[in-house]
Amino acid sequence: MGEIAPGLTGEASTIVADADTATRHGSGLVPVYATPALVGLMERAAVAALKGHLASGHTSVGGRIDVHHLAPTPVGMRVRACAELLRVHGRRLVFDVQAWDEVERIGQATHERFLVDQADFISRAKAKAG
Repeated sequence: MGEIAPGLTGEASTIVADADTATRHGSGLVPVYATPALVGLMERAAVAALKGHLASGHTSVGGRIDVHHLAPTPVGMRVRACAELLRVHGRRLVFDVQAWDEVERIGQATHERFLVDQADFISRAKAKAG
């Protein structure tokens, strides 16, 4: 297990499918890569940056993302997101995330994740259900 420090990087990629479109997500009426799908890809890149660096029994959860979806991407095109850990403030981690399709940059974001004890976090969530 490594140290969680600025400079960690991670990537995630996908090929845009019909299920990833704004039409399917209900976030628009066009058959292009949906912003909610882009957000998910960006979060996966940040999670990948932390792989092998978390203490046993711990995980990270997303808390905030400020995303700018810059350009449309059609079904069938590959999309890639790259995350870099910029700052560590106690349990709060701040990432810069950039995304590209095969032609151009399509997104940028600042993403905050929080380090949590996985069992405690799941227990608190289940307690809400009664």
